[in-house]
Amino acid sequence: MPQLARRIGRAKPSAIMAVAEKAKRLKAEGRDIISFSIGVPNFLPAEHVYAAAREALAKDSGQYGSNRGSDALLDAFIEHMAKIGLTGYARVNCATGIGAKHVIYNLAEALLDEGDTIAFAVPYWTSYMDIAEIVNAKVDLLPCPASQDYKMTPTQLDAALAKKPKVFLFNNPSNPTGMVYTRDEIVALADVLVKYPDTWIITDDIYNRMLFDGLEYVNFVHVRPELRDRVIFIDSLSKTYGMPGWRVGFMAGPESVAQAVTVMNSNHITNIPEIVTAAAIAALSGPQDVPNEKNLEFQAKRDQVMAVMDAIPGVVCPRPQGAFYVFPDISCTFGKSHNGTRIENDVDFCNALLEAKGVACVPGSAFGEPRAMRISYTCPTPQLTPGLARIQEFFAELV
Repeated sequence: MPQLARRIGRAKPSAIMAVAEKAKRLKAEGRDIISFSIGVPNFLPAEHVYAAAREALAKDSGQYGSNRGSDALLDAFIEHMAKIGLTGYARVNCATGIGAKHVIYNLAEALLDEGDTIAFAVPYWTSYMDIAEIVNAKVDLLPCPASQDYKMTPTQLDAALAKKPKVFLFNNPSNPTGMVYTRDEIVALADVLVKYPDTWIITDDIYNRMLFDGLEYVNFVHVRPELRDRVIFIDSLSKTYGMPGWRVGFMAGPESVAQAVTVMNSNHITNIPEIVTAAAIAALSGPQDVPNEKNLEFQAKRDQVMAVMDAIPGVVCPRPQGAFYVFPDISCTFGKSHNGTRIENDVDFCNALLEAKGVACVPGSAFGEPRAMRISYTCPTPQLTPGLARIQEFFAELV
């Protein structure tokens, strides 16, 4: 029998989706399950988004679209970027994809040859490692534990870039930690980046509108404009607008990179569908009431989750200021037992929590940090309080 390509052996199913599927299966079996696993915002886009989609459907041309993205969509994205201070971009600097994950995969194909190195911090979004392995790139990990608030230091970055990686991938606000770099922290990292002109810089900042406590979003380009010719900004509709299933992602950066992604699209997807394009334009250009309201709601949920984390003895949990995740260090439980089930690691902890209390969380090892777990607090609001109570009970019952 013919063999599959070697790259398939390097591809792994999403660890996050595996937990979500297990929770779904237990719920179908009649278990009372509360899921804190998958990062789905759990709200729907505003009515004007649906109205735009319905209108586009009524006028559907049935034709192919632009590999780069329609002019109207690119213009809406450029205007959207200008609202967060990323100005001076034209259509030739931008490209779209079927979600941010697809854009990042295209960038990996466009920027990394086999054996090239990509550097990024730990904890990391699971797909970073998966994509790097599929394209057969080397990975240089920068460990950023809870003791340093899950943030990399300029010294760490300097040491990593001195090894001359082809790509440095940066995520702010962070999935899985929810941590946000301050302006001063971005300045300090940018000062290091300017010293290494041969490294591409990808900023995966899809949570840039989900910031709490009055914090501002800051990109390297804001503080060091000379980095513009190497910085590739990634954004998405999924989280901000409650549109993960619509699959619309964007990039903005050097013209050569945007053209490369456009060429990849011509071979992968051809174009974003016409109806999805209309909805995306409406989301970006229309009233922002829904995302603004949801951001306030997520901040309140963050406060509720942190109140519980801070009350559990032994748990260390840096306070997130963005996205919709908390990432507590639960290593204090290792070596303990729950009703005879011994917990040796994060996977044991999450499995025991799910079996005993019906609460699904993702083990931190999925994100490269086996001392932690990720709580996504995007569940329906009525489920949050009982879910957190179950977690608290589980900790209290450990011996």
